Amino acid sequence: MAHHLVNEIPPHLSMWRRVREYAVPPSMIETATARRAVGDWAGACAAARIDVDLDLRAVADRHGTPLATRLRADLRRLAPDLLRWHMPRIAPDGRLRPGLTMTLARYGDPGAVPLSLVVRTPPVRADAGQRMSLAVWEGSGNDVPGGPPYAHPHPHPERRFRFDLHRHLWDAERSGDLARRCGALGPPVPPDRQDGPSPGSGPWAVARWAAEAEALLRAEGLPPRGAFTVRLGAGRRAVFELVAPDDSHAPAFRPLREPLPPQEEAVLPVLPEAAARSLPDLELLRAGLITAERLHPLVAGSLAASVPSAPTPVSGPSHDPGDPHRVECGGEVHRIALRDGVLSAIDHDPVTLRREELLAALGGPALACLRMIDTAHRNPEALPAVRERLGHGDVSGALAVVERLLGPGAVLRDGPLREELVTAAARRVDHGLFRAGLVTEHPAAAVPAGTGVVGANHRPRIGRRTPTAMRRKRGGLARPRTGLSP
Repeated sequence: MAHHLVNEIPPHLSMWRRVREYAVPPSMIETATARRAVGDWAGACAAARIDVDLDLRAVADRHGTPLATRLRADLRRLAPDLLRWHMPRIAPDGRLRPGLTMTLARYGDPGAVPLSLVVRTPPVRADAGQRMSLAVWEGSGNDVPGGPPYAHPHPHPERRFRFDLHRHLWDAERSGDLARRCGALGPPVPPDRQDGPSPGSGPWAVARWAAEAEALLRAEGLPPRGAFTVRLGAGRRAVFELVAPDDSHAPAFRPLREPLPPQEEAVLPVLPEAAARSLPDLELLRAGLITAERLHPLVAGSLAASVPSAPTPVSGPSHDPGDPHRVECGGEVHRIALRDGVLSAIDHDPVTLRREELLAALGGPALACLRMIDTAHRNPEALPAVRERLGHGDVSGALAVVERLLGPGAVLRDGPLREELVTAAARRVDHGLFRAGLVTEHPAAAVPAGTGVVGANHRPRIGRRTPTAMRRKRGGLARPRTGLSP
């Protein structure tokens, strides 16, 4: 019995293959690239579904014109579609990692708290559309002049996820460094080292850890020969140190000989995930799960020449949505195709179809053609593709699939397809409320079960995650006075 390829695909590669197919559609790449080419960086961000939560004029007033000029230059070099392509994602669906604040560039001296250009993802409750936002971080949380009205749950940049040391993952002018930085120019990692220190969680780029750790230590203003940590999983960290005979030799890393106290280990630099793990596109190319033509153009231009992709299995002929479907009906093979903008049984005359529809509505047996049309409206074969596109925020792509299948004039019937579209529309409202700073109930107001506290009388504690408007309202000294008339 022949083994199917799908059973041999590692779970993380299967996830990344779906991400590469649905998360960044070609239409987004084309629109964002065209707008970026003419200098419209804000329009390119809009095409890539990235909201801009920064004000260059406010940055110039607070930090000076030279710094604002550097920030504007980085925004013009930003390829937002490339940034979305390389953003961290979570299993099993490959959605953007929620509630993340990630540094793209830092402006200031190493070791200090500089002004940073960051990208943020919304929390899980507001991740509909998989939108992101650009902002500046000044080390003061959400209270930045000209910033958004909402309060991000994690405004501080995450040390584990950072792209300021990997500009080739978002800077269009530095995208050519991808092959060198990801290890594509060298030999493939041996199979016994691909899983690294954490088997089953995806391949680790162990061969690049020494060079990446040296760059990390220099960026933090530390000696180039020191200790660093690598996160291996939930609650698991490993501490390594860089060693070399002298500065003229390339450093190597080894486990720290003596364990450090938890307080000292917590402040060590953390090797970013972009440096610790192998590039998913590189693994997909070498495994033959994707071709260079399906990669982002900037990624393909850097990897295609240096990474020979494995032969891909030959697939069967694709079905053109305009071709008629064929179904056996009444002992004959009938055709079902789009006519006048709707899916119709073209081998039945309108009078017969109307009579059979009335008979089916009264509980009688329906024609095979009508049953197939009803199934296509309720639970079509393309439903998984529609669900994937909606999950990654590609609403226009999902609607295009539905229109090609059912026609632009179709009226959806109750079923899984309609439920998916209605749910996606409702969740976009939740994202809009989050962006506007309007929440029906603050997360801190949730009362644990079994505490006996009535929700209406519960007063949430004021903390750093409490929205600014609520802090000002609760922290103000002015209180309305109640006058008791005699």
